[in-house]
Amino acid sequence: QVQLVESGGGLVQPGGSLRLSCAASGFAFPLYAMKWYRQAPGKERELVATITRAPVSTNYANSVKDRFTISRDNAKNTVYLQMNSLKPEDTAVYYCNCRVAGYDYWGQGTQVTVSS
Repeated sequence: QVQLVESGGGLVQPGGSLRLSCAASGFAFPLYAMKWYRQAPGKERELVATITRAPVSTNYANSVKDRFTISRDNAKNTVYLQMNSLKPEDTAVYYCNCRVAGYDYWGQGTQVTVSS
């Protein structure tokens, strides 16, 4: 079955960096687009970044453009989110997502807290 497992979250000071990872299994990873979402307390889940299958293209929410980078390693069935210049408003639970056969799959999420 499809499984997504996020890791790499934590507490970081404003201006710092984190790299999130999402290990995928149970489907042909190279053939699917992957996405990162986030959900802050009291807010709706929002799309942060998307990476397509090959030929790879990426897309970002305006709020993270030029600070976050999404990438994938098809040999490791893993998608990454490199987050730089973090701000307190980036604090949220970050989720990995893919849509396979018309169904959305989600990981358990990883908490990112940006605070001094």
